[in-house]
Amino acid sequence: MKLDIFDFDLPEELIAQVPLKNRSDSRLMILNKETGEIKHEVFKHITEYLREGDCLVLNDTKVLPARLFGVKKDTGAKIEVLLLKQLEGDEWETLVKPAKRVQEGTELDFGNGLLKAVCTGTADHGGRTFKFIYDGIFYEVLDQLGEMPLPPYIKEQLEDRDRYQTVYARELGSAAAPTAGLHFTEELLEEIKAKGVHIAFITLHVGLGTFRPVNVEDIEGHEMHAEFYQMTAETAKLLNNVREKGGRIIAVGTTSTRTLETIAAKHSMFTEASGWTDIFIYPGYEYKAIDGLITNFHLPKSTLIMLVSALAGRENILHAYNTAVKERYRFFSFGDAMFII
Repeated sequence: MKLDIFDFDLPEELIAQVPLKNRSDSRLMILNKETGEIKHEVFKHITEYLREGDCLVLNDTKVLPARLFGVKKDTGAKIEVLLLKQLEGDEWETLVKPAKRVQEGTELDFGNGLLKAVCTGTADHGGRTFKFIYDGIFYEVLDQLGEMPLPPYIKEQLEDRDRYQTVYARELGSAAAPTAGLHFTEELLEEIKAKGVHIAFITLHVGLGTFRPVNVEDIEGHEMHAEFYQMTAETAKLLNNVREKGGRIIAVGTTSTRTLETIAAKHSMFTEASGWTDIFIYPGYEYKAIDGLITNFHLPKSTLIMLVSALAGRENILHAYNTAVKERYRFFSFGDAMFII
């Protein structure tokens, strides 16, 4: 399957640079995955498209303020470090800019020595491992020194770092936000519950593989980055009950989708589980876990547009995306949403 068939023309000015003042004021495209029919809505009205007995599955991961700016101890050269994954203890897998200045043994200082790091290993594409040295609690130091790791297509500074967190974020560990969830407010979630819709939480810590471009012409040769997921026994029981009673399981975001599909593929049902997933969903994949999906509008030729194409059909998705461009929808992390039903 060729990469080019997932391309579409996206004017740069449609890439949302800042979040809306009110989360649920974003636009919402309703896409019928069977017919391709499109409706235009406002996100706060999503309750009208949910039914009693449905279950929304939310990813409760919390984004780390994972971007650090430091200096080399010996030369004072400025170095940017992005935390990707905790390996063991105080050792982390990171991305570094400029990587050529950092080799094994390089020492860095952050915040005038409040945090120190020693490079313990190197990898391709700017990958480095560091052991961090500090007093107190690492996450408190990180909260003091770190910045939110906004995606590379967002050029504006974020005034309120909480706008790159969902209102239900609680499990620290992501290098990027599960952005479909950014549209929900606490009030909207209460309104959804009042309609008799269940809310379930899973965790998938989003890695920067989310933004990694597909560099192969034949997409079947693309390798996904592994990400950590977790589902509790309580969530598994709720989802199995919803399924038995004929309710729809609606994933909020591609991260929730990948977690649910990973568990369903391994166990043929929902069960308490945790581990690492590198599931790659593209057309031809048969969905086992979800009936619907709430998601943002994704990059051309990305693994995410392939995932939604597997659910609604590539032609339906590309028609919807071209319609979104024509109707001036806002794209990507701080953009508008689509509900595939």
